[in-house]
Amino acid sequence: MNSAPLTKNPPIPIRGLYAVTPELPDTDELVAKVRQALEGGAKLVQYRSKSNNRSLQSKQAESLLQLCKAYRVPLLINDYCDLALEVEADGLHLGMDDMPIFAARKRLGHDKIIGASCYNDLNLALEAEKQGADYVAFGAFFPSLTKSNTVSVSMDLIRYARQQIAIPIIGIGGIRPNTAASVIASGCDAIAVCDSLFATASVKTQAAHFARLF
Repeated sequence: MNSAPLTKNPPIPIRGLYAVTPELPDTDELVAKVRQALEGGAKLVQYRSKSNNRSLQSKQAESLLQLCKAYRVPLLINDYCDLALEVEADGLHLGMDDMPIFAARKRLGHDKIIGASCYNDLNLALEAEKQGADYVAFGAFFPSLTKSNTVSVSMDLIRYARQQIAIPIIGIGGIRPNTAASVIASGCDAIAVCDSLFATASVKTQAAHFARLF
C-alpha cells in the first residue's frame, strides 16, 4: 500500500470579492441572490448556515455548488466538514472552535481549499499556515451585523501579517463599499462580505462595486 503523502494541486487564486451567504430558508431566493453576486464578479462563495436543519443545508449547498460550477467559482462550506464531503464542495472554512486544519485536510484531501478564521491573532494565522491552510481570515475590521461576538482588527496588524504570511489573507467584518479600499490597501487579497452585499436592492450592482476595487 502506498503511504506517500498526497501531492497538492496548484492553488486556486484567492483574490477579489468573497461572498458569504446570508441565512435564508428559501433556497430559490438564496440561489437567486448568489447568482447576482456571481454575475457582479464574486470570485469565491462561502455557504454559511447556522440555523437551517441538515436536510435544508444539504439541499442549499448542492444547489449553490451547481450554480458556482457554472460560473467556475469555488464554493466553500462554513464549519461543516461532513457537509463539504457530502456535496463534494470545493473547500471548507474553519473557525477556532471547529476541527483542526490538519484533520480537515486529511479528510478532504489536498485538492480542496481550506481557510481559517484567525480573528486578530497572528499566531493563529501562522499555525494555520503551518497546518496547511490555503488562506487565513482576519476580522472584524468594523462592527458586523452578521456576527455579534467579534474582535477588532487593525490595518496595522494586516500590514505586519503580510510580512509574515505567504498564503492569501482575507479581510472580514462589517466591510462596506466606502471602507473596502482601505482594507485591501492594508494587504488583504480578498474581502469577505455578507450583509453589505446581500441586503441591498441590487446584489449584482453591489458585487460589481466591490469587484472593481481589485
